[in-house]
Amino acid sequence: MSRRKILTRVMTVAAIAVLATVMTGCISVTITPRQSEQALAAPYFEKGVYCNYSAEANDPPKTYFYVFNTEEYGHTDDGENEGMGLPFDVRQADGEVRFTFGSVDEDEDVLVITKAENGKVYGYFKDLPDRPLVFEKVPGLDADTFDAVNYLRAAAGEDLIYRDANGWSVRYDPNLFTINGGGPEVTFVYTGESAGTNMITASYNVDKDAKTAVTDLSREWGDKASMTEGTFPGTDDVEGYYLSLPPENEGSGLYSVAIARDYMDGYLLFELTGYNSGEEEADMAVSDALAGVIDSIEFTTYNE
Repeated sequence: MSRRKILTRVMTVAAIAVLATVMTGCISVTITPRQSEQALAAPYFEKGVYCNYSAEANDPPKTYFYVFNTEEYGHTDDGENEGMGLPFDVRQADGEVRFTFGSVDEDEDVLVITKAENGKVYGYFKDLPDRPLVFEKVPGLDADTFDAVNYLRAAAGEDLIYRDANGWSVRYDPNLFTINGGGPEVTFVYTGESAGTNMITASYNVDKDAKTAVTDLSREWGDKASMTEGTFPGTDDVEGYYLSLPPENEGSGLYSVAIARDYMDGYLLFELTGYNSGEEEADMAVSDALAGVIDSIEFTTYNE
């Protein structure tokens, strides 16, 4: 998708008519396309997350965001299109903000500022003067960790999505799981009522293939562990290698399950560690929650 198509997704054709007033504690200046030099002093954007929508839309969908990691760079984030967006560099000057989207070799897109007050920045891109925009800062959001898709899913009461840098994702209930780590290893720790520490550890390694990894793990788990083969979750035809260790009749109630597949010159392994308390209903709730995370695995596919 081109840079311009992404930027114009939330813009609708409208005429610019800005009336500014001077009030106690809030100074506004009349700005027109011919008077942009009179705009309030820069900078207009600070570190934070700004929702972007058409200035003349009635009840606009607030699903598209400009994420400023600093006053000089950030990225766009489209919550309705799997977080699609572009990185940008920014130069803020009185009356305008110059964006360079994508790479530094791209042409600048000049946002003419017409007003800035009450956490909102108003303006229009210079080559689209009849499409006024609003950039509304959303309080309480961390620009360094913001995810538009999860922000909208949380607002709708839906499970969140964890996207791993290695091209896979899972859904999880943020009320039941805490995520730690990232990269080659990440853990999903169950925080609901349960016996022991119930968790999933996902890891990616390149030192062996999946079958060898599970075979080696079975030796660590001992003779009571059993290994089988089947289709890996989230796929139709990828071979998966399963390992299970049931809980002892006496003891802590510890049980373990592992599943691995060959993946990007190495293997992807999910290890589930659980504890049975003896309360069947409670244990089933924990087991279902852990299994639900693994069963939701999806893999990113790229068009050639």
